Amino acid sequence: MCAAVPRDEKKLNNLLSTWEEVFKRGLLSFWILLLLSKNESYAYEMAKKIREFSQGSISADEKSIYRALSRFEKFGILRSRRENSDIGPPRKYYFTTELGESLLEEFINRNIKIFYAPEMQESIFNIIDKAVIIEGEQHD
Repeated sequence: MCAAVPRDEKKLNNLLSTWEEVFKRGLLSFWILLLLSKNESYAYEMAKKIREFSQGSISADEKSIYRALSRFEKFGILRSRRENSDIGPPRKYYFTTELGESLLEEFINRNIKIFYAPEMQESIFNIIDKAVIIEGEQHD
């Protein structure tokens, strides 16, 4: 339950922006490993796919992706190979190692599967239903 306090939209948006910025930065690692667990890829393609798969909620520039890929290679969770391209310089394709696959699997077990618990789904859907009702009232 929440106390009946007037809603400060500016404060709410500032808090939400800060929270989302931190949340999305952390999600970049997840998205990269998830994409590479299916197919090898190169940075530009990953940036496009992350935007697409996250329905536009996560976008990362190639520099951020390259920094993450370099870090992941040092940790041994990714490897890479160069391949010539018909339309430019050779591309560096990245793929997960066994350690990377295990890391992704364990991360999902610890942090994603919790959202499938019935009590968690009920809480989330209650909030979604409440938001839909409020939106409906605002459009009337």
